[in-house]
Amino acid sequence: MEIRRRGALPLRRPGASSNLQPQIRVNGRIRAREVRVIMGSTGEQLGVMKLNDALRKAHGLGLDLVEIAPTATPPVCKIIDFGKFRYDVSKQTKDKRPSGSKLKEIKFRVNIDDHDYLTKIRHGEEFLDRGNKVRVQLQFRGREMAHQEFGMQLVHKVRDDLSGMSQVEMEPKITGRNITMTLAPLPANRRKRRFSAPPPNAAEEEEQEPAVSPTDS
Repeated sequence: MEIRRRGALPLRRPGASSNLQPQIRVNGRIRAREVRVIMGSTGEQLGVMKLNDALRKAHGLGLDLVEIAPTATPPVCKIIDFGKFRYDVSKQTKDKRPSGSKLKEIKFRVNIDDHDYLTKIRHGEEFLDRGNKVRVQLQFRGREMAHQEFGMQLVHKVRDDLSGMSQVEMEPKITGRNITMTLAPLPANRRKRRFSAPPPNAAEEEEQEPAVSPTDS
């Protein structure tokens, strides 16, 4: 009598996505009468077995029979933990996806001192070197609004100091009490740092400050 085949993949709603390739079959979805069986944990070749015997072997070990080479004659199956297998496939797919650039932010004040300015410029270079965009934000306080030209001069200086690593994506713009500018990283083979790298973990500390909209201030 044929044993009950467990572990068949559940039916998905139309349009639902899956991390697994459609041809991967497990347990009750395997169609071949005979399969070549491999122990996934050791790589041991168990030879060609009838499907029911292979299923019985897998289930006796508390594992699943997963078809890994459906076009072979006979198809090749591994006895493995299907849950772990599915996780590994999903992780590999995710790791292969190109990581999108993130938007980092560095903030300035009109009266920033030279040391703090240099620190922030180094952070900016580090973010750009990682392929991230950088939003430069300068905030006016109190009477500083009466001398916006000083703020614009500082933002232009930032642009020039980071020109070896970036190009301007959004020109400096005054919005309320802020000047904002967005820089995009140059291609990796064109990037050239002008300042030494920041101390270890310094860029991570700057990263902890979340980007905010200019209107949030």
